[in-house]
Amino acid sequence: MNAIKLSRHLSLVLRHEPSKIGLVLDSQGWAQVSELLSALAAHGKRTTRKQLEQIVETNDKQRFSFSDDGTKIRANQGHSIDIELGLSPETPPEKLFHGTATRFLGSIMKQGLVAGSRQYVHLSESQETAIQVGSRHGQSMILAVDSAKMDREGMDFFLSENGVWLTERVPVECLEEQGLEDDES
Repeated sequence: MNAIKLSRHLSLVLRHEPSKIGLVLDSQGWAQVSELLSALAAHGKRTTRKQLEQIVETNDKQRFSFSDDGTKIRANQGHSIDIELGLSPETPPEKLFHGTATRFLGSIMKQGLVAGSRQYVHLSESQETAIQVGSRHGQSMILAVDSAKMDREGMDFFLSENGVWLTERVPVECLEEQGLEDDES
């Protein structure tokens, strides 16, 4: 299985549907590496430990990590299943960014950013990352998030292992349109 297909399949089973291959994650989203490899093989996706290690090391978004002892693997964030990542609240930078497609802007400016099917809203420290995220869904719109105000108002922020800031929601009053992708050039 090539690396891109394997990474996408790992995202599916470690973030959304472990049952698709008969895998059971613990409460923090970890899967035993040996069980994952067996389950993948049983579903026609034979994978080696070395291939898993390459995905963890080279994934451009650092979506996965191994436990300290290397016996478990999990997705770092983006889960639609209920897991506890074990992250502690952290003080965010004053401003964070969220990339979205322009077609979603009307809804966002009415209700704010909500996690939807995921556990958290994902935010980045850089506009460039937000542009990349938003462009996956169409023409990008970058939203600046007044994370300092949210923090002062007692809203929690968490920093995932791969540098993505997570929060449960972002109220409309803490959002500011930064412009379209074309305007950023």
